[in-house]
Amino acid sequence: MKLVIQNLTKTYKNGVKAIDNLNLEIGTGMFGLLGPNGAGKSSLMRTIATLQSPDSGSIHFGDINVLEDKMALRKLLGYLPQSFGVYPKMSAEALLDYFATLKGVSSKTERQALVKEVLEITNLYDVRKKHVAGYSGGMKQRFGIAQLLLNNPKLIIVDEPTAGLDPAERRRFLNVLREVGTNCTVIFSTHIVEDVKELCNDMAILNGGRILKHATPSEARKELIGKLWTRTIARDDLEENEAKYNVLSSSYNEDNSLNIRVFSEEKPDVDFKTSEPQLDDVYFIALKQDEPVLS
Repeated sequence: MKLVIQNLTKTYKNGVKAIDNLNLEIGTGMFGLLGPNGAGKSSLMRTIATLQSPDSGSIHFGDINVLEDKMALRKLLGYLPQSFGVYPKMSAEALLDYFATLKGVSSKTERQALVKEVLEITNLYDVRKKHVAGYSGGMKQRFGIAQLLLNNPKLIIVDEPTAGLDPAERRRFLNVLREVGTNCTVIFSTHIVEDVKELCNDMAILNGGRILKHATPSEARKELIGKLWTRTIARDDLEENEAKYNVLSSSYNEDNSLNIRVFSEEKPDVDFKTSEPQLDDVYFIALKQDEPVLS
C-alpha cells in the first residue's frame, strides 16, 4: 500500500508554518524522513497519524482517505511517538495483554500467543516479567514497537526513536525495526543521518516544513560523484576556506589540523583530492541550499 500526501499545509496559532504545501509518496519498506530539530518532522508524523488536522491538503493510504476516515487508518496504524508513558507497576507481559484487550483481542489464548510473539520479535521475552518503568531507554523503545505490533499494522510511524540511546541500545532497536519493516510501510523520522544510511531504502530531507530532496540513499550519493573534494588545512585557516569554498564539514586530525569537505562541480584548487560521496554530504548540501541568501 502506498501513502500519498498532496499539498499538505499546517500553520499553528503562533504563526509557525510547520508543514508548507508538502507533497510526498511513500511505498512499502523503510522510509527515512531526515531533518534537523524544528524541521516539521513531528508535525508531519502527528498529522499522518491523525492526531492533528492540517489546514489543507490530502492524505491517502491505499484506498483510505485518511482525513475523512481516521478510524479506518487507525486500525492499520502503529505509532511510536518521541516519548510515551507507561504504567509504573505493570510488567511488559501484563501491559501488552491489557493493550491487546483494548485493541479488541477478546480470546485469552489468542492474546497470550500474540503477546509472546511480539515479545520475541522485540527481544524482550526474557524480561517480560519486569516492570516496564524499570526498563532502559532502548528497552522502552523496543516495548513501544511491541505494543504497536499488536494489531499487525500496515503503516508504522516512529518519531526520533534513537535519540538518547547508547550505541548498543541503538543497534538493538534498529535491528528490531529492520525486522518488522519488511512487509509494511515504515516512516522513520530522525535527525541522525547514520540511522537512515543503515536502515532505509528510500528517504526525504525535510526542513521548514518542505521536502528539499526525495531519493533513495544510493541515488542521492551517486548524484554527487565527482563533486566532493577534501584537503587538509591548518585549524586557523578554516574561516578563510569557508569564505572561499562551499565547505560542508570539517574534522580534526591527530596533529590538530583539519580535513575539510567541499562541494564543487569542478576541482576547487590543486591541493584538493576527490572524495567518495557520503549521505552526510547529501544532507548538508540540501540544508545549505535551503539557507536564505543574505543581501
